[in-house]
Amino acid sequence: MPDPELLERITARRAELDEREELLAKELAEVRAERDELAVAERVFERVSEQLADERASAAPTPGQVGGRAVMLIPHRTSDVEETTLPPDYQRILAAVRQAAGPVMARQVGDALGIDVSVRSKLEPLRGKLVRLVDRGWLRKLPDGRFTTRL
Repeated sequence: MPDPELLERITARRAELDEREELLAKELAEVRAERDELAVAERVFERVSEQLADERASAAPTPGQVGGRAVMLIPHRTSDVEETTLPPDYQRILAAVRQAAGPVMARQVGDALGIDVSVRSKLEPLRGKLVRLVDRGWLRKLPDGRFTTRL
């Protein structure tokens, strides 16, 4: 006749293993579900990255057409766009702002460039170029209207 104590230990051990198997099965199901979520997140990340790359590529400056002639547009400042891609007059404006002891008004930039700043019709185009450089991320405009270089 089998030992009742041994039979009881076997039954108890089987119950422990069944309970452990159930916990492991539940944990495995959770791991698989999380892996599926990660796979979806990875696909979304790849799609968004591709879309952003496409948007950056399409936002890259391209020459425009005015009167059937190609004109150079002012590119947005990015890590891969160098200052040398700017037209020479914009490069001189940046250099004048950079050489100033601090933030400057359009009039001061005009003085540095040798523009007759007493004539409004000569100063306003310069102010427009400064603002365009701000819009494209090359310069920063302070609330008081002065311009400074970006960090």
